Amino acid sequence: MHWSRSVADAAAWLGHQRVDAVVSDVRLPDGSGESLFEQAQALPAGPPPWLFITAYATVDRAVAMLRAGARDYVTKPFDIHRVSRKSAFHGGAAARARAGARRRRVGPSAPMRLLAGQACRVAERARTVLITGESGSGKEVLARHLHALAHPGSDAPFVAVNCGAIPDGLVEAALFGHERGTFTGADRQRRGYFEQAHGGTLFLDEVAELPAAMQVRLLRVLQDRRVQRLGAESFIEIDLRVICATHRDLRQRVEHSLFREDLYYRIHVVHLRVPPLRDRPDDVLWLAQVFLTEQSTLQAEPERRLSAAARAAVLGHAWPGNVRELHNRIERACVMGPGAEISVADLFDEREPAAAAAVLPTLESFVADAEKEYLTAILSRFEGKVGQTAEALGISRKTLREKSRRHGLRTKD
Repeated sequence: MHWSRSVADAAAWLGHQRVDAVVSDVRLPDGSGESLFEQAQALPAGPPPWLFITAYATVDRAVAMLRAGARDYVTKPFDIHRVSRKSAFHGGAAARARAGARRRRVGPSAPMRLLAGQACRVAERARTVLITGESGSGKEVLARHLHALAHPGSDAPFVAVNCGAIPDGLVEAALFGHERGTFTGADRQRRGYFEQAHGGTLFLDEVAELPAAMQVRLLRVLQDRRVQRLGAESFIEIDLRVICATHRDLRQRVEHSLFREDLYYRIHVVHLRVPPLRDRPDDVLWLAQVFLTEQSTLQAEPERRLSAAARAAVLGHAWPGNVRELHNRIERACVMGPGAEISVADLFDEREPAAAAAVLPTLESFVADAEKEYLTAILSRFEGKVGQTAEALGISRKTLREKSRRHGLRTKD
């Protein structure tokens, strides 16, 4: 822990030390905590998690600080234990994120092992990578994995940008930065995302959503490896890896004149495709366990476990929302579930919860319930078709019909 009594001392410390979290007063002897936070924006890895303390907070000021990137704020007089808990939480999350990036695996299934092997080959060679896959399938996870492989044990910046979430009128300034006074509201110089990612990785998610004018500028930057801020006369050299991602068919968008063909070939140097979760069932329970451990750490409580019926339901679900859906369902179950064991109803609250038993179920009835949940999920995936479901389960049609009749499940012949 380091104590600073001035902006100057704190800025010098931040410039030479890796910090997990900063707790800063807004008013300091030689300036403001907000100005210190602005200086920290220029750090190679960006500002650490930041917690402001102020006696002068207003709603507008608090919102402005949070929008600028601060994690939280508390007002005076404050409870020191509350501040300690908040700083420990945000600082611990940052440290875990760094450690997790170095240890991250992308999944144990055969498709993901193949993808991990490809990632190892391109991590240190390819300067431009295109990642495609359905929404929620884990494109950013793969991008962060590539970054961690290329910068092991370092604090090289990873800057993630959702191109579809930036208003059209602000895209250019957001990506390339601007000088002070360039337009109304530009009261200070600002580095764009390309500059912020210098020495590391810029992840452009949903790159297909970029306006046509920005596609032209992106192409030029990728070719020249330099940027020009809005309102500036000179160019700035940049050294970084650019990873683009999209869930759309870029080739099809090129054919419909919605995406520039020259940009398509520029970013299509190395193409990695993340398969949907339904095509890699071996990853489902592994990911569920990863998320259960994550929630246990974040909430500082004993780790939950999935019941046998819940495991069967998880394996049988088609996961249209992919990994993001699985993560959200696990998080909700950990927050809302009443016990140490997560049930099917905790995960899939849209289903009718089973009636609570007054006594423990017998092993036979427990196995029967798990089998029913699994059959229900697989039949639903194949719309009740006996042939396809039986083939997926590795059993005969006759066996499937008998089990379905026993559990009261409907099938289609």
